[in-house]
Amino acid sequence: MSRIRQVLEGLTAARRAGLIGLPPRAVAPSIRALRAYGPLGAAATMNALRFGSRTALVDEHGTLTFADLERRSNALANAWRARGLGPASRVGILCRNHRGLLDAMTAAAKIGAGVLFLNTDFGGPQLVQTVEREGVTALVHDEEFTPVAAGAPAPQGRFVAWTDRPGGGDLERLIAEGDPAPPPAPGRHGSLVILTSGTSGAPKGAPRSSGPSAAWLPVGIVHRIPFRPGESVFVGPPMFHGWGLTAMLVTLGTGSVLLLRRRFDADAVLDLLERHRVRALVAVPVMLSRLLAADARRENRPRLRLRIIATGGAALSPALAERVMARFGPVLYNFYGSTEASSISIATPEDLRAAPGCVGRPTLGTTVKILDASGREVPPGVTGQIHIDSPLRFAGYTGGGTKPTAGKLMAVGDLGHLDAAGRLFIDGRADDMIVSGGENVYPAEVEELLAGHPGIREAAVVGVPDEEFGQRLRAYVVAADTALGEEEVRRYVSANLARYKVPRDVVFVEELPRTSTGKVLKRLLPR
Repeated sequence: MSRIRQVLEGLTAARRAGLIGLPPRAVAPSIRALRAYGPLGAAATMNALRFGSRTALVDEHGTLTFADLERRSNALANAWRARGLGPASRVGILCRNHRGLLDAMTAAAKIGAGVLFLNTDFGGPQLVQTVEREGVTALVHDEEFTPVAAGAPAPQGRFVAWTDRPGGGDLERLIAEGDPAPPPAPGRHGSLVILTSGTSGAPKGAPRSSGPSAAWLPVGIVHRIPFRPGESVFVGPPMFHGWGLTAMLVTLGTGSVLLLRRRFDADAVLDLLERHRVRALVAVPVMLSRLLAADARRENRPRLRLRIIATGGAALSPALAERVMARFGPVLYNFYGSTEASSISIATPEDLRAAPGCVGRPTLGTTVKILDASGREVPPGVTGQIHIDSPLRFAGYTGGGTKPTAGKLMAVGDLGHLDAAGRLFIDGRADDMIVSGGENVYPAEVEELLAGHPGIREAAVVGVPDEEFGQRLRAYVVAADTALGEEEVRRYVSANLARYKVPRDVVFVEELPRTSTGKVLKRLLPR
């Protein structure tokens, strides 16, 4: 597809979704806000000019309008300026999904400060290490994280963003005291850093682009996922990670209602979806699994009329994809991306019907190629390393270093293949592949098979040392059926895959260790 055609298709999709379309009176102030604060800081201003008193956000403390979000971010920005925060500052945000995260992110952008999103699963030592490495000067956190954050340096102050008491916390006090007028232009645009998930080591800081290319992210999403203006959207994934953050920005940018809960509880979320007549649900796969289980327990309840179920952040098994579509219809979209590459591909319901295990086709403006170890492109059906080129790819980690490249293409770190229709499949992490008896084995293939067994709730497969074969497979299984035994698991794999892909070891566990986005932390599995 030519660049001109990509731009035209993107503009059409953005207009249809409601991402663009300023009233004449809003054009000049929007341009001023973009020049002053950059896209991240100007988003609240532009949304307020477009949508004003319409409901923007609903969390456990109530409802805020688009005008409220603009007023709150201005007041907090001015209060922070009065305390010496500015372009030289970096604000670390340790928050769950609620209004305080948006307030802190937008206010920091309006004073030209850097923003670093911190993982709410961090323990004290890991938080201290990350804050020191990334140069955080001010720390915003929920009250529950006070003990974890106590040892982290914050020379420009600590600010509690959320308490269980409405109106409590430092941010609410500063917002009440601050001047709601737009703060003066800071002289430079703030930066945004998202941490990698840390599934294979310590999390690294990956800066997100704040230039014109950043517009490709929401445009690429709505080009494939049909978000529409003015609907209610529940965003479940943590907004300190890329998938949740992207969904939040798209929701507000389309003038829709952003529904949030600080903690995911399947029964409470189902109630929320029914009460607000939610049409779009954004989740990670483990959330979908729990919602299906909770929905099955409910009797005589009206079926949710969801128009969109968008999942991402972790692998979606074919079995789960089929279960979701069997229950809710052809409304499932599977997003694939990474912290370093941003958006890579999206599978539509049509893709998932034809190939339930796929992650679809590249998003607008993204090139995906599968290369072998020598950097040569491989034919469809052959597994290799996934490489991408995109206007959204990062330029390198904050601590130095970057991803390997092959010419203009960047390695994502995953193995995959394309089918004859150009759909992308993920075959596992590049560092997960094991060699057992001279055969290459991809654990993801075995995991997908096990996930389809009716007696297995979920499974993870790893390689462990073996004196005879070099490495062998070990499967960790969360059983849905207490009668399930090791031999049944091995027989099931043997009946469907080659002999060398059968796990020699089967370990039953109560649950799999996961990140906040649902990725399995294999390094924490018992060995």
